[in-house]
Amino acid sequence: MLSHIWFSFFLLAFLASLVQWLFMGQADIFSLVINTTFDMAKLGAEISLGLIGVLCLWLGFFKVAESSGIIGKIAKLLAPLFRRLMPDVPEGHPALGSVTMNLGANVLGLDNAATPLGLKAMRDLQTLNKIKDSASNAQILFLVLNTSSVTLLPVTVFLFRAQQGAAEPALVFIPILLATTASTLAGLLLTARIQKLPIWDRVVCAYFAGFILLISLLVFTLAQMPSEAMAPFSSQLGNFILFAVIMLFLVHGYYRRINVYEAFITGAKQGFGVAVRIIPYLVGMLVAIGVFRASGMLDGLLWLIEKLVVSVGMDAEFVKALPTALMKPLSGSGARAMMLETMSTYGVDSFPALVSATIQGSTETTFYVLAVYFGSVGIKKVRHAIVCGLFADLVGIVTAIVVSYWFFG
Repeated sequence: MLSHIWFSFFLLAFLASLVQWLFMGQADIFSLVINTTFDMAKLGAEISLGLIGVLCLWLGFFKVAESSGIIGKIAKLLAPLFRRLMPDVPEGHPALGSVTMNLGANVLGLDNAATPLGLKAMRDLQTLNKIKDSASNAQILFLVLNTSSVTLLPVTVFLFRAQQGAAEPALVFIPILLATTASTLAGLLLTARIQKLPIWDRVVCAYFAGFILLISLLVFTLAQMPSEAMAPFSSQLGNFILFAVIMLFLVHGYYRRINVYEAFITGAKQGFGVAVRIIPYLVGMLVAIGVFRASGMLDGLLWLIEKLVVSVGMDAEFVKALPTALMKPLSGSGARAMMLETMSTYGVDSFPALVSATIQGSTETTFYVLAVYFGSVGIKKVRHAIVCGLFADLVGIVTAIVVSYWFFG
């Protein structure tokens, strides 16, 4: 399926470019598209190589945690939940700990930590995968949870709004929280249905109830603060927890009398190899996405959507924010650029800009996550991962639009 989608990007881009060249007088369209292929190939390599340092860092810390046994303790704590959601993963397997750490980093909005932890989790899950070039059920569920992106602290969106001069940078906090929760639940429920997981089991529901309680406590705490204090508090809390986790790994390792420095070096050595393995997968995906955008297909889709919305008598104001929505599953940097462009064009506190910011925080970048995570372990057959990931994206984006009308319309 991934191969068909990848090919479709190029085919649609070529047809759109051909139409513009023959009938719209855009003689330089093919030059623009070809230049984009080079730019995206360079970007893919830069992103992959740029991950080397942070991969070495976090894989090193994670090796300390693994060697000291703390990952096993985390895995044991969550074993009842993952026995039901990932029945193919044995109780106490290191994958459960690395999956937990990655999801925790995502919840806190710690992107730099989440990616290397996610790559570690995918590699751990791959050790249990019997068909090495085909995604296992556990790997698909893990990827969907990543791409649906439950983020309690969307600090990056707050910072961009602050940079653009927003009166209340954290104004979109609750809408983002509602949208990202909806996307995660949608992705989880669809994946569970396809994989026939016991999602309504009492144990699973108990864990979900605890998670919802934590969200409620966080929302209640933030609701008591002035809006201008929410973004700094979120950033400080996330960074404190991150550093506390590092110290927990090191102190526990020292207490267990392991050589923490040697363990760190052993884990860090794996970072370079992981980063290099990602390059071809990421370059291939980014080039296809860049060509699709440069050809004008994105603008054509927006025009068509606006006409359809107006024809059924609906308000079309949200369409101005859809560039972010259409780019979000394809490119994180592209979606971010679209959000900033919307803020600049219509004003940071305008309705389209608020919708765009809410969409930006509602989901992750499905094709990027898929290319990086599956590419790192050589998976070529993604099975139902794309369908479930894009469904989560769709629900998150629709919820972001609806919630934005509720809060700001």
